[in-house]
Amino acid sequence: EAARDFAGRGVRRRNGRGVTQLQEFTLKETAQWLQNCEDAHILIHRSPDGDCIGSGYALAEALRQMGKRAAVLCSEPIPERYQFLLSKEAQQTFSPKCVISVDVADAKLLGENLQPVYGECVDLSIDHHISHRQFAGALCLDGSAAAACQIVYQLVQLMPVTLTDSMAACLYTGIATDTGCFQFDNVSPATHRIAADLMERCPDVNYAWINRQMFAVKSMGRLHLEQLMIDHLEPYFGGKCMLICITQEFIRKFGIDDAELEGIAGFPLQVQGAEVGIVMKEKEPEKFRISMRSAGETDVSAICAAHGGGGHRKAAGCLVCGPAAQVRAVLLKS
Repeated sequence: EAARDFAGRGVRRRNGRGVTQLQEFTLKETAQWLQNCEDAHILIHRSPDGDCIGSGYALAEALRQMGKRAAVLCSEPIPERYQFLLSKEAQQTFSPKCVISVDVADAKLLGENLQPVYGECVDLSIDHHISHRQFAGALCLDGSAAAACQIVYQLVQLMPVTLTDSMAACLYTGIATDTGCFQFDNVSPATHRIAADLMERCPDVNYAWINRQMFAVKSMGRLHLEQLMIDHLEPYFGGKCMLICITQEFIRKFGIDDAELEGIAGFPLQVQGAEVGIVMKEKEPEKFRISMRSAGETDVSAICAAHGGGGHRKAAGCLVCGPAAQVRAVLLKS
């Protein structure tokens, strides 16, 4: 209820039909808005990854440095591998005066615990997804940014705050994970310069350890899962499309921990010759979260948008309901 009381305060504008008019903010305008805001709830998306966690907690620390209260909220628990980024200060409880989302392309991605409360009262959205669907009063969008953390890094440079080791760890983790350790097409010269600046200004952060934890270290459960995925990979279109379907039955049969499923979206593209990788994860009976990745010219964002989702040209997702065979057929026809 507290969230609804302040919906759009000082940011939203409405036309004669009562429809919210979007304000598009530049980086400078966004930095100024952040300096003027108070008591912020920072929302990140469900199935939290390194980028939304890193950008959320880095922004929260920046706001606290300016004397403001800030808390990071997520519909789902933060995976164990990202716990080192969390701070107790960003988990305090208070009634917000403003609501900010980071790395959230659509209000429905806030998840079932946050969307009903905050879906219609986000004041500012900071995002890098070209498929972003308006839901906030104001938007700071850079579709060319490799990660939301790249935008937050730029905002930090425009505000009276000091880049700390904890902020650098958050920002580096987000950038590294959203770029596949700097191997994806979304990496630009600016991305490398930002990573270099973080390393130069905060040399005490163990960046090599972060890379190892994010990309090299795997639990025995994850290694077992990868062996199973190899056995169940499905090739289509002469091997140019590789698909893996992880059903509830699959999870029960092999005793897979849900945490082991994190970050598997790019797995099918490891197959030589694969140009499109599809991962179908049945989160609830006959409800599949689809992750698509492209290593060629295929625009997977357009495919996912046709099913109510979106993302980037080379990495996107959506939700498709139905029996596994039906969902598979629908995706392959797309």
